[in-house]
Amino acid sequence: MKTAIVTGAARGIGLATTRGFLEDGWRVVMIDRDTAALSEAAAPLDHVDPVICDVSQPDQVNEMAAHVARTCDSVDALVNNAGVADFGPIVETDFARWRTVMETNLDGVFLVTQALVPALGAAGGAIVNIASISGLRASTLRVAYGTSKAGVMALTQQQAVELGEKGIRANCVCPGPVATKLAMAVHTPDIIDAYHDAIPLNRYGSEDEIANVIRFLCSPAASYVTGQIIAVDGGFEATGIGLPALRGPS
Repeated sequence: MKTAIVTGAARGIGLATTRGFLEDGWRVVMIDRDTAALSEAAAPLDHVDPVICDVSQPDQVNEMAAHVARTCDSVDALVNNAGVADFGPIVETDFARWRTVMETNLDGVFLVTQALVPALGAAGGAIVNIASISGLRASTLRVAYGTSKAGVMALTQQQAVELGEKGIRANCVCPGPVATKLAMAVHTPDIIDAYHDAIPLNRYGSEDEIANVIRFLCSPAASYVTGQIIAVDGGFEATGIGLPALRGPS
C-alpha cells in the first residue's frame, strides 16, 4: 500500500486530498498542529495515521520524520498543504505578523521536504506544494501571504531541479478562489459576484477539484511532470486585469 504524507490535513484541501488518496487505496499520514480538529477529521477514516506536528518547528518536524521512518514502508507522496492566512495593509503588517505567515507557509515546506527526502528518494516519490493564485498575481492586503506563496513556487522549482537526480518529482498547485466554509462565511454577495465576474468559469472551485489535481500529480500518470506551477483557478489567473465593461456578452 502506497503512503502519502499530507500536512494541514485536518480540514479544507488537506482533508479533501486525504480522502482522495484513501479512495485510490493509499495510506495517509495526516499532519496537523490542531489536535482537536485532527482527531475529529481522522476518527471516521480507515488507513490513516494522525500525527500532531507544527511544520514551522524543526524539532517537531524531525520527530515526525522519525515516526514516519519507523511506521511507513515507503513515502510515495508528500503534499505540503499546511498554511496560514493573515491579510492586512503593508503598513500594518509588522515583522511578527510577517514571520508568522512565513514560518508556516514557506519555512514549513522547506523543513518537511528536507526531512523526508531520504524516504521520498527511496520510493521515487512525488512532492506537491500548495501555493495560491496570490503567488501568481498581486492583490491588496496580501503582502505576507502572497509573498510566501510566491516563495513556495520558487522553492518548488529548486526542489525539482535538485531532487530530480534522486528520482523525486516536485510540482506546485496554485488554487484560485475555493468555496470553503470559511470563504463562504466571510465573502459578501458583492465579493462573490466580483469573483464570479473575474473567473471565466463563473464560479468558485471546490476542495475536491483541487485535490483531484494533487492526486494526478502524485500518480504514475504524471511520471514525466516536474517543476511545474499549475493554477487550478477556473481561468482566474489567465484573465489578467481585464475590465468587466470590455467583456463581450456571455
